[in-house]
Amino acid sequence: MKKFNIPNYYRSSIIGKIKEIRQSKDPKKKDFSPTILDYGSVRFHIARHFGFCFGVENAIEISYKAIEENPYKRIFLLSQMIHNPDVNCDLQNKGIRFIMDTYGNQLIDWEEIHADDIVIIPAFGTTLEILDLLEKKGIATKKYDTTCPFVTRVWKRANQLGKQDYTIIIHGKHRHEETRATYSYSKKNAPSLIIKDMDEAILLSDFILEKKDLSKFKETFKDKYSENFDPKKDLENIGVINQTTMLASETQAISNFLKKVMEEKYGLENSNKHMANTRDTLCYATNENQDATYGLLKINGDLAIVVGGYNSSNTSHLVELCKEKLPTYFISNSSDILSASEISHFDFENKKILETKNFLPKKEVIDILLTSGASCPDTVVEGVLNKLLDCFPKKKNTDEVIKTLQVSH
Repeated sequence: MKKFNIPNYYRSSIIGKIKEIRQSKDPKKKDFSPTILDYGSVRFHIARHFGFCFGVENAIEISYKAIEENPYKRIFLLSQMIHNPDVNCDLQNKGIRFIMDTYGNQLIDWEEIHADDIVIIPAFGTTLEILDLLEKKGIATKKYDTTCPFVTRVWKRANQLGKQDYTIIIHGKHRHEETRATYSYSKKNAPSLIIKDMDEAILLSDFILEKKDLSKFKETFKDKYSENFDPKKDLENIGVINQTTMLASETQAISNFLKKVMEEKYGLENSNKHMANTRDTLCYATNENQDATYGLLKINGDLAIVVGGYNSSNTSHLVELCKEKLPTYFISNSSDILSASEISHFDFENKKILETKNFLPKKEVIDILLTSGASCPDTVVEGVLNKLLDCFPKKKNTDEVIKTLQVSH
């Protein structure tokens, strides 16, 4: 795996040591059991995989290189680099300005952007329409294009499917930057439709099987289908691709469900002609982090702490998994731990900040599950770990705990 040159303040000696030990013990990444840090009065169960993925580190390296190489130029980002407030804030503090917000709303008018400016494309990628606009302005984008290679792989698969006369079904959030970019590429070569979840897949199945009046299709999927989409013709052959930060298990479940729908309509022997195999569009990092969370949840913990940006799709899915089993607190950094008895956290379903008192149970030994999203720096996780440790006056020293980990894990 390539090593990226990212600022040292995103790395953590504690978290780095844990990851190094796990890598040496399990180089093929087959063990999804968590790492246990036993401090006596509190035990942390840390997910096998979490934090910066390949695509995020690649994007950060390119962004900071753009700053270093262009000290006298104006530098812009199309939108947030990644969905992490600490990283985005640091880039802004270094002079980078965001042209749009995360939903595509304009923050800086395009008329203000000129040919001699630097424009960085974020890790989510961008639409063909915006690339065309930048090209017409004379702005070169290839050098500082940080689009994740696993996102571009999805685009290439969509292109292949389109050439094979499949309609593209995108499992994603239609306002998310990555989904907007993927949709832009897919609709160029094929009829395309965005569905958010299994509920929308079931609605789609009713149109495929013509259980629902096809005239209702455009109302049901408003703003989520490509121009001139004809549900009668365009739902005969389909292939499912995804926004790479969605739950991989949900993408697979949707794909399996729609395959059954095609079997019902066309017969088992013909279903493969009408449903493309698209397992290869799932992102390895999303899969690893989610599998590691499943492994983490085998522990009988008292609570879970998930760290990351509140608008991070991949992080919210980790929260979703944890919430099914135990009290879970979604926080952005250590400042959200207000005291030993109170925590500020994000309710992603209702999009609001909550404050919970007595979040730590009164027990002799407390078990805390800890993980983070793919865009969260290790230093932020370390900060959360240390802030939680401050809540426990009687505890072992971290160096002592790490040494024990080296011997026993």
